Amino acid sequence: MPLVLPTPRALAEFVGRELAASDWFVVAQERIDQFAEATGDHQWIHTNPERAGRESPYRTTIAHGFLTLSLLSQMMQQAIVVQGVRWAINYGLNRVRFPAPVRAGSKIRARFNLHSLKNVDGGVEAVYEVTVEAQGEEKPCCAAEWIVRYYV
Repeated sequence: MPLVLPTPRALAEFVGRELAASDWFVVAQERIDQFAEATGDHQWIHTNPERAGRESPYRTTIAHGFLTLSLLSQMMQQAIVVQGVRWAINYGLNRVRFPAPVRAGSKIRARFNLHSLKNVDGGVEAVYEVTVEAQGEEKPCCAAEWIVRYYV
């Protein structure tokens, strides 16, 4: 069940705190292959399960880091609903790291902490510290500082 906020300004009470976590979902090989097709990145460590099983230190294919990053929007929609918004934009990222791989077939989820919130012309700018974790893994597979602008 997502956290539902009536307006973007209601985010203010969460600065410095975790807001919510997304549901777990499986990053299947089919999704990895579709991402490879869309981006043209067909490196064998992503798309060749047989070779990855033999040669990769992970013993299976892994998701592209950019695939993991691109799933943030989907995971945010599962975790947080901000109402009273005319439109929202992905304003960018301050930093991104991929400390651990996402193995094909892994379940991942994102945890959203609100780092800061400031007023901008026509709305607010939220900076989220996002951690994507793979079930059963010690290290996160993605850590990002994500900027979203909500216009009211």
